[in-house]
Amino acid sequence: MPKKVYDFNEGTGKMKDLLGGKGAGLAEMSRIGLPVPPGFTITTEACLEFQAKGGKEIDPALWEEVLEHLSKLEKRTGKKFGSVENPLLVSVRSGAPISMPGMMDTVLNLGLNDQTVEGLARLTGNPRFAYDSYRRFLTMFGNVVLGIPHDKFEHILEQYKEKYGVKLDTELSTEALKEIVQAIKEMVKKELGIDFPQDPLEQLRLAVKAVFLSWNNERAIAYRRFNKIPETLGTAVNVQMMVFGNMGSDSGTGVAFTRNPATGEKVVYGEYLLNAQGEDVVAGIRTPKPISAMKDELPETYQQFMDTCALLEKHFRDIQDIEFTVEKGKLYLLQTRSGKRTARAAVKVAVDMVNEGLITKEEAVMRVEPNQIYQLLLPHFDENDKREAVKRGDFLAKGVNASPGAATGKVVFDPDTAEELGKRGEAVILVRAETSPDDVHGMIMAKGILTARGGATSHAAVVARSIGKPCVTGCEAIKVDMERRAFTANSVTIKEGDFISIDGATGEVFRGKIKTEETKFSEEKELQTILSWADEFRRLQVWANADYPRDAQKAREFGAQGIGLCRTEHMFFEEERLPIVRKMILASSEEERKEALDKLLPIQKEDFKGIFRAMDGLPVVIRLLDPPLHEFLPSYEELLVEVTRLRLEGKDPKELEEKEKLLKAVEGMREMNPMLGLRGCRLGLVFPAINEMQTRAILTAAIEVSKEGGTALPEIMIPLVGHVNELKVVREQLEKVAEEVTKESGVKVNYKFGTMIEVPRASLTADQIATVADFFSFGTNDLTQMTFAYSRDDAEGKFLFSYLEKGILKENPFQVLDREGVGKLVKMGVELGRSTNPSLKVGICGEHGGDPSSIEFCHQVGLNYVSCSPFRVPIARLAAAQAALKEKMAKVEKIGEA
Repeated sequence: MPKKVYDFNEGTGKMKDLLGGKGAGLAEMSRIGLPVPPGFTITTEACLEFQAKGGKEIDPALWEEVLEHLSKLEKRTGKKFGSVENPLLVSVRSGAPISMPGMMDTVLNLGLNDQTVEGLARLTGNPRFAYDSYRRFLTMFGNVVLGIPHDKFEHILEQYKEKYGVKLDTELSTEALKEIVQAIKEMVKKELGIDFPQDPLEQLRLAVKAVFLSWNNERAIAYRRFNKIPETLGTAVNVQMMVFGNMGSDSGTGVAFTRNPATGEKVVYGEYLLNAQGEDVVAGIRTPKPISAMKDELPETYQQFMDTCALLEKHFRDIQDIEFTVEKGKLYLLQTRSGKRTARAAVKVAVDMVNEGLITKEEAVMRVEPNQIYQLLLPHFDENDKREAVKRGDFLAKGVNASPGAATGKVVFDPDTAEELGKRGEAVILVRAETSPDDVHGMIMAKGILTARGGATSHAAVVARSIGKPCVTGCEAIKVDMERRAFTANSVTIKEGDFISIDGATGEVFRGKIKTEETKFSEEKELQTILSWADEFRRLQVWANADYPRDAQKAREFGAQGIGLCRTEHMFFEEERLPIVRKMILASSEEERKEALDKLLPIQKEDFKGIFRAMDGLPVVIRLLDPPLHEFLPSYEELLVEVTRLRLEGKDPKELEEKEKLLKAVEGMREMNPMLGLRGCRLGLVFPAINEMQTRAILTAAIEVSKEGGTALPEIMIPLVGHVNELKVVREQLEKVAEEVTKESGVKVNYKFGTMIEVPRASLTADQIATVADFFSFGTNDLTQMTFAYSRDDAEGKFLFSYLEKGILKENPFQVLDREGVGKLVKMGVELGRSTNPSLKVGICGEHGGDPSSIEFCHQVGLNYVSCSPFRVPIARLAAAQAALKEKMAKVEKIGEA
């Protein structure tokens, strides 16, 4: 039978998939001689087997292996599990291969019972410490393993603090703690009808089972879905000898990062508490001290810890998230893992570590997640508006700047409400006294998080940084009243539903809404550096979708190498043009239509000139009119109501006549299924004058820009082609226009004609279509709709999210390209197209052009470029580089295996 349990000194840091991140980190620290309390890890494979067998009981063979390693641990420590004279106490902690902070379960001080607590008291000469540890164990085990709500334990603790007139649990006497222990046991008996388990081996078996089960708790599932972590990894279980930070003023516990995880600054950043256990820091129940204060309180330990941080960062070559305990002045390390960091920190740390010689440029590019770039470019609060808010008296409080970003929203006080309103598209700020792992589903849907307690390494802070949400923690000036569903701060009461604004970069909290302003890309020097490195490695070009010169300028600023989609219909919708467009549509003769088109031509020409100027020397793909014409007309239903009203009133016969005429025209243009009706290239075939006007405007604009000294490279895209003959006829029409423009101007324009592949038949017959196209651009939004037979608006509004929750679909196919279906059509289209036209240029211009997973697929199937919204251009640049580097690494691995 394969080995399912490893001692810490048997594993290495490379065994993360098997031992989980925590187990691999403990094994590696043990291997290099750091002070790690001994223990063993039950593998992720054991967890997956437990789940596969129904998740009921621990396998007997696995349990025998656990008992063997427990016996080894007893020999190594000189302690005995369940002994009254010298009791061995252990922690039981989860640890998945990919870090999921706070999402799964932990039990500390396991092995305590009514007898061993007395033995611990005698052994240490510190009965208060023993009963404090027992109280903590009863609380954690009762909540995590027995499933009793945490607030029932907190209620008992608060009752006794009130009884003895103390504010902190550290002020409770031994006798008070004994009373609390008894009260908890009585509550457990009342709640469950059973005595609290006293057999340490039974406690261990139940705790291991609970950690395995926690892989599939609601918060873990929600976190995995948000972060796209596979469901098939499982969690390891780490059983480790307890060391105690709650033994007095020379003991403590803390969490630290080797660099600031919010800014990336190269300084050890963290917090600790004296006379405490780890959960006190992470849960945010007590607000801890900054790690720098340890220099005065425990100077020798502080220096040892600083040296350890430097060693670990150098060894792992990444920012480390370290948990530690100090027991009577002796330092112990309980965890090291790559630290969760904000977007800004990720970029800065990656660049700094290259400059320090710790990592290569390739590694730096792979370290930054593409979506972190998006977070980095999000708007931040306008400083002038913040100053005005202070003058108005809207400043409420300041807490710990735990995760940067600006967020404004309605206050809500529980995660369920945050999730409900967030799913409706409402902006909410989740306000809690402190968050717990059970709040994660609400944190994901909130725009920001505000807590009264906890520090920069509390649960709220760590999770907020990992999911890219602004967060202010430890804001002790706010008093949360859950019964009234309100909080007070600075003599102001904020009720649920009121708007507040939080600044995660400064820790400031304001009443009402604060204006935001865009981040200045040109000032983000580290980001510019990492993207310049990415550009060295990527093969795919990155273009942008832009309909106006301002969008094109922004795209170019972000590094776009062309415009992959300029939608001309957006120009038609502008207020001063719409009446002319309607005249063109409603024309009763070709002369009347031409008159309207002649008015539109100079307007369109100026539009295109602005984009060509902005993209001087770079290609611009302009899609000819695509939507059905009725979209430019008033709503049929609204017109019918208006006509009915006018008929009933009988006041204005002239207006009634005009409206009736318009109603008749709109009715004549109505279609049963407009998406599959008269639109795209069909529109140009039925009303060729529209396409001809647009082509003339495009080419004339290009000529005029070239006369100014610029270089315009227009690429005219004919949409919705499903049959090669459609493209043939339209291209022939438009080539004639091009010849006329060239002849009239005496200037030859460098132009191309191509098509958007968005109909499944176009992919299937791409070899035919490519013979009359200079380029393809995959319109994957419509291609996805037609392949799935989903109307996007209806699907997302009615059933798509249900499909995702039930696991029918893994991803929203309108956000992440469906490789198995739509992707096959794209791949087929590329291969067939290039089989008859080897020089065919191929890109993608749907929403998928800015999605990292979809970009990787585009790289794999050999596209020339991806095109996305301007703000996603930096993301696409990084994602394209990562796709190329992954391919390179895979080839190296293959050679190594050979």
